[in-house]
Amino acid sequence: MKIALKCSLLSLALLSWANAWGQIPALANCTRSANLLACIDAQGNTYSVNTVGSTIYLRGFEKDGNRYWAQTNSRFGQLTFFTGLASDGEAWVGYTRRVGWTTINRFSSSGGSSAKFTCSRITGC
Repeated sequence: MKIALKCSLLSLALLSWANAWGQIPALANCTRSANLLACIDAQGNTYSVNTVGSTIYLRGFEKDGNRYWAQTNSRFGQLTFFTGLASDGEAWVGYTRRVGWTTINRFSSSGGSSAKFTCSRITGC
């Protein structure tokens, strides 16, 4: 779950920052169209990010866990809610709130994981 969640949060960050930073080859090899970002990283994990209005659809494959996962994000102003499901039955929910260049993130999963963390575009997470 932690890898899938990190990939999905990284996907959101990449999608949000792609215009400013462009493709980041050290992290993943990505192909982008108008509303789709598809990536594969050095470990063989794959994921895609598709935007439709204010909704973001993420799908991926976690190589270490050998499982597929999907996540849907719904944005309401500076607040984004997300829910996800993996092929092994694990589910997760959470939110991300933007305050300036900082995001406040919270999630919990059916596997017992939960966390709250803050990220900044300048200092990272």
